[in-house]
Amino acid sequence: MESKYLGKTVTEPVEELDAIPAPSGLGSVTLTSDEVSSSCPITGQPDFYTVKIEYRPNERCIESKSLKLYLWGFARRPVFAEAMAAEIRDRVVADIVPMTCRVTTLQKPRGGISIETVAEYPNPE
Repeated sequence: MESKYLGKTVTEPVEELDAIPAPSGLGSVTLTSDEVSSSCPITGQPDFYTVKIEYRPNERCIESKSLKLYLWGFARRPVFAEAMAAEIRDRVVADIVPMTCRVTTLQKPRGGISIETVAEYPNPE
């Protein structure tokens, strides 16, 4: 499985996640970034996030450079916090097909209000 981005120069955000083989016996993976930004779809004001991705891998794991490049793409477009969590979850599920996935976004306070959102796969009911 050759990496699309690892070891290569990439100057733009990407729209998919690269994968590496999951090692045998790996129970779970947690990736956290506090460097994610976007803008409010209504006001255009900047929003800053901590994004936490927790998953139980099947055959593949997320390659971290591709995740940085993917998350970078949010800085270029407006998105609500709730939609960001669901979109990241859907991207992880589509690209690495994990057994489970939980994406938590924590929007840093603006106007004294922070927003925490959670999107899960499979969707708990």
